[in-house]
Amino acid sequence: MNAISDVIQNRPAPLREFDQIYMKAGDMVLQAEQIARWADKKHLAFIGDGDAISICCVYLKHRGILPYGPDKVTVFDFDERMCKSVERFADAERLVSLSSVLYNCLDPFPGPTDFDCFYTNPPWGASNQGESVKVFVERGMEATEYAGEGVVVIADDPELTWPKEVLASLHSCNVFLAPVSTGRRPTESLRIDDPVRLENFYGREKTPRVRYVKERARLDYGKAHESDYLLDLLETAE
Repeated sequence: MNAISDVIQNRPAPLREFDQIYMKAGDMVLQAEQIARWADKKHLAFIGDGDAISICCVYLKHRGILPYGPDKVTVFDFDERMCKSVERFADAERLVSLSSVLYNCLDPFPGPTDFDCFYTNPPWGASNQGESVKVFVERGMEATEYAGEGVVVIADDPELTWPKEVLASLHSCNVFLAPVSTGRRPTESLRIDDPVRLENFYGREKTPRVRYVKERARLDYGKAHESDYLLDLLETAE
């Protein structure tokens, strides 16, 4: 749990405008262990990773907490804050197998496409019949040239007709994907600009209008920013 706490402290705050809802520590332990075991000795692409499961998989193996994990991990995310947090953590902990690429899934996949597998926890797609999920999964498949396995985190609550409607009470599950054929199938990666696919992409009336979330440069990473608090000073005797 202390190792997971290190990751959480490094993680930027979620932005609800883009349907970012982060896993809690206990869930991250379970998820990281399962994904690290599934992707053992593999080249793994994360198509978005607000939860920072990518860091957990590499860090837990590096610390010797888990005896298995991916050999190489690359995070593709449109949030520069997340990309920079990955790079800072990797640099601080000497995680040479962990890197990030600033990337918006609506753009053609930038490559490389030699990944063995992919992982994605996309926007739930509550208001667009799961189209958001399809886009993220498509990019993951392109990363493996349709020859690798994948994991996608989706809503799963049998008590709700449409479980993505009430995000705060969601249950979720991992869906493991495997290719029909193991042969690589290079395809042209195209930009997604179909208005129908973009409608309600990040939730009701949240059609994409931002290409990247850019990070504001700071010199005090890891410390509370002065805008987050106010000091109520002790009274001093005159």
